[in-house]
Amino acid sequence: MAQLRKVGIAGVGSHLPKKIVTNDDLSRFVDTSDEWITQRTGIRQRHFATEEEPPAYLAAEAAKKALERSGLEPGDLDCILVASTVPDHHVPITACLVQRRLGIEDGRVGGFDMNAACCGFTFALNTAYHFVAQGTYENVLVVGTERLTSILNFEDRGSCILFGDGAGAAVVRPLEKAGRGEFLSWSMGLMEDFNATHVKAGCGAMPCTPERVAEKDHLLILHGRDIFKFAVRAFADLVEKALEPYGVEELGMVVPHQVNRRIVEAALQKLGIPMEKVFLNIDKYGNTGAASVGIALEEADRLGVLPKGKLVVIVAFGGGLTFGHVLLRW
Repeated sequence: MAQLRKVGIAGVGSHLPKKIVTNDDLSRFVDTSDEWITQRTGIRQRHFATEEEPPAYLAAEAAKKALERSGLEPGDLDCILVASTVPDHHVPITACLVQRRLGIEDGRVGGFDMNAACCGFTFALNTAYHFVAQGTYENVLVVGTERLTSILNFEDRGSCILFGDGAGAAVVRPLEKAGRGEFLSWSMGLMEDFNATHVKAGCGAMPCTPERVAEKDHLLILHGRDIFKFAVRAFADLVEKALEPYGVEELGMVVPHQVNRRIVEAALQKLGIPMEKVFLNIDKYGNTGAASVGIALEEADRLGVLPKGKLVVIVAFGGGLTFGHVLLRW
């Protein structure tokens, strides 16, 4: 077996819809308040996409920024991986739409969509790593993109307050070309828990019918207490295992899926890691699903809070249930 190549992240990018919705804005049509939302989640605002800003558009805009920061053109890409819970369509796949929006010649790149819920970007990074490490591809674009607001039930204040739309992207290359963000370890895990988070109708097991739409079976249902317990445990376990071979003193930053500030605080208490070692932007964007980690990684990089040469732990968990991590040396 050929020796695996070292792999890094050359550039990152993100794109948010134009419309900003504050907690006060939500309180005009949802039975809630800014104080109620902020105390329970840490969220103060989020971005809502319009039909003129579908997931492929958000993904392509984030990708353009990641490519520019990598010193690459769209035509340099070999593969496009798109992670999304709510893609543009069931068919065609969003990766094809992103390829067209980037102006890449037909047949020039490979790629596919994947759905691992809020773990999508993390799982896609892991997949890109293996493609590059094994020499299959040189330049892989990873994009997490969501228009989660299209499946929200705004009569359910426990869930509709949490989510926003957006996209985050990264370009994965051999380390000698990327120059940073070396992949050190990774994990992906699954466990079946349908009831924790689900959308019943709209796919093969339960196609949409007028009756099911009337019952709102095509909209997101989330059971917060179950998710809270699972996420705290998964967050703490993943970070602990990722850092075990190196020691917590080498930690530069944890970049988690932006799900709930209280979940992060509870996990950090178990780990004994201070809050300043975690990058949070949930207050500005809410939970953007598969885009969450990508958006957070881009902002943390742009703000210069990822210490060079230190460990960066990406950790995520989502519906399914799914959970996983990527450990980088930035």
